[in-house]
Amino acid sequence: MCGIVGYIGTKPASTLLIEGLKRLEYRGYDSAGVCVCRAGELTISKDIGRVMQVEQQILADDRFATATVGIAHTRWATHGEPSKANAHPHFDGEGRIALVHNGIIENYATLKQYLLGKGHTFLSETDTEVLVHLVSEIYHDGAKNLESAVQAALGEVTGTYGIAVMCADEPDKIVAARKGSPLIVGVGTDEYLVASDASAIIAHTSNVIYLNDNEMAVFTRDGMRTLTIDNVPVTKEVQQIEWTLEEIALGGYEHFMLKEICEQPEAIRNCLRGRVDLRDNRIQLGGLESVGRELVKTRKIVLSACGTAWHAGLVGEYLFEDLARIPTEVEYASEFRYRNPIIEDGTVFLALSQSGETADTLAALREAKEKGALVLGIVNAVGSTIARETDAGVYIHAGPEIGVASTKAFTCQLVVETMIALALGRRRFMSQSTMSRYLIALAEIPDKIEAILELSDTVRQVVGEYIDYDNWLFLGRGYNYPIALEGALKLKEISYIHAEGLPAAEMKHGPIALIHEGMPVVFVAPRCGTYDKIISNIEEVRARKGRVLAVATEGDERIRQYADHVFYVPDTLAPLQPLLTVVPLQLLAYHAAVARGCNVDKPRNLAKSVTVE
Repeated sequence: MCGIVGYIGTKPASTLLIEGLKRLEYRGYDSAGVCVCRAGELTISKDIGRVMQVEQQILADDRFATATVGIAHTRWATHGEPSKANAHPHFDGEGRIALVHNGIIENYATLKQYLLGKGHTFLSETDTEVLVHLVSEIYHDGAKNLESAVQAALGEVTGTYGIAVMCADEPDKIVAARKGSPLIVGVGTDEYLVASDASAIIAHTSNVIYLNDNEMAVFTRDGMRTLTIDNVPVTKEVQQIEWTLEEIALGGYEHFMLKEICEQPEAIRNCLRGRVDLRDNRIQLGGLESVGRELVKTRKIVLSACGTAWHAGLVGEYLFEDLARIPTEVEYASEFRYRNPIIEDGTVFLALSQSGETADTLAALREAKEKGALVLGIVNAVGSTIARETDAGVYIHAGPEIGVASTKAFTCQLVVETMIALALGRRRFMSQSTMSRYLIALAEIPDKIEAILELSDTVRQVVGEYIDYDNWLFLGRGYNYPIALEGALKLKEISYIHAEGLPAAEMKHGPIALIHEGMPVVFVAPRCGTYDKIISNIEEVRARKGRVLAVATEGDERIRQYADHVFYVPDTLAPLQPLLTVVPLQLLAYHAAVARGCNVDKPRNLAKSVTVE
C-alpha cells in the first residue's frame, strides 16, 4: 500500500528519491522519509504529512547534497498510528542499518520478544522496525555480508514484504527483496533504481526488471545481481515500460481522476485496437490463443476481484451467462480462499485487477490454481505479478491510472470481458449476424462516451443542489445493478458521502425505510427489458418525497415525469449499457468531491494498490 524508492549511481540521491516519492503520492500515505549514505554514515529525514515537508528538511541539511545512494518511503499506517517515530526508513539500534518496507510481518510480535531478550530497544510500534533489528542481529552475529543477513532474516519472517536495505558498513550497496509486495528494478547508465511502482523511475529509465516473490536484487556501483531468498542465482530479463512520463502528467486537468474519466474513449479504442475485426466479424485475443480449446469447453467461470474490479466482475457474470451461456460466479477475492472453494473440472478462474498486484486477488488466484482451475487474468499493469502467474490473460491497455478511484480501468475491464464473452459465444452458438451487431455497437462506444462527457457541467450543477445530503441510494436492475454499486462506491470513496448501491427491487425489502423527504436516490434506468419495473421503483421513492436523479436513454421523455433530474446517455445494446451508464456516475462522484473540498486523487485511508490482506 506504500511507496518505495531506492537509488545508487552518480547523481545526488536525495533529489531522485524525493522526485520518486512525489510520483508515488497518488498511492496514498500519511508520512514520508529519506535516508542516504555518505562517508560511511546514514543520514535520515522523515516526518508525518506530505513529501514536501521532508524535502524542505533535506534542502536545509548539507549532508544530503553529495550522497549518491539512498532509500526512501511513503507510509500508510498499518502497525502504529501516523507519527514521526513510526515513519520509514527505520534504523537498527546502532543507526548503521536502514530499511524501508511495504507489507505486513505477521509474526513480528514473536520476533520482537526474541530481540528484546537479546537486548534490543525499539522506538516505534511498527513491524518494520522489528525486521531491521532482526537483520542487524544476524549481521552482527557473523553474517558474511548484508545480503546474507537479509536472506537469513527473511527466512524467519511470516507475511508479505517489499524491502530495500542499506548498511553504513557497506556504503555502496542496496539490497532489495520481495514477497507479495511489488518491486521493480530500473536499469540505467551507471545507475540502478528500485521502486514499488514504475511511475517513480520512468523519468530516468524505461528498462526494468520485475522481481518475483522470494527473489532479491543486490545493487552496487559495479553492477547488479539477482538471486532467490535461498541464495540461488536467477537470470532476469530486462523489459521495457510501455508508457511514457507524459502519460502520468496532469496535462492541464485539475485532477487525475477527471483526466482519466475523460481519457476513457481513447483508452477503450486502445483496448479494442487490433482485437475487433469488423470485416470478418471476429475477435482476436492473442493472450488467450494458447488456451483457446480449453476455453471453449469451459463448464463454469469464476470471476474474482476486489473493490471496483469486483463490480466489473459482476457485469462479467451477466456477460458470460448472457452472451456465452456459461454458468458464472463472482467471488470477493478476500473471501475465496478461506472457504475451501469447490473447483470442478472445466472451471476457468478469471482474476481482475488494475495493478495486477492486489494481494487478496493473488491469494485467490493461487488457491484456484492449486485446485486445478485454468487461471486467467485481466490486468492493466504489464509485467505485474498476476500477469506473470496466470496461465494466460488479456491486458486492458488503459494506460497508467494515477487516481486512486478507478475509472478508465473499470470500463476497459468491461470491454475485455465483453470481447471474451462474445468470442466464446460465437464459437459455441452465436450467429454471425448477431456477432456483427455486437461488434459494430462495441466499436461505437468510444464516440458515445465522448458525447456523455459533455454532460460534465450539467452534472456539476445538479450535484451542487444535493451536496449537503450525507446519505444517497443508487439503484439499478440487470446489467445496471453493478453500475449502481459502482456509482455508490465512487461517491463514498472520494467525497466521503455515505452511499449504498442495491438492485432496485431490493429497495422495498428494508432500505425503503431510509427514504425521507429530499433524500437523493440515483436510478440507473436506460431502456431495457426491466424499464417498466424500474419506473415503478422510482414511483415508490417519489411517494416518500425522495429526490430522483436518473441516468436514462436519449429520447426517453417519459422518465422526465418521474425524475427531478435526468442525465441522458446514447442508446446501445443492453450488454453494453454499463460502459455508458457508469460515466455520469463517475462525473457525479468527482464533482461532489470537488464541491466538498476533498482531495480527489488522494482520498483518505485509501491506496491505489492494496498489497496487504
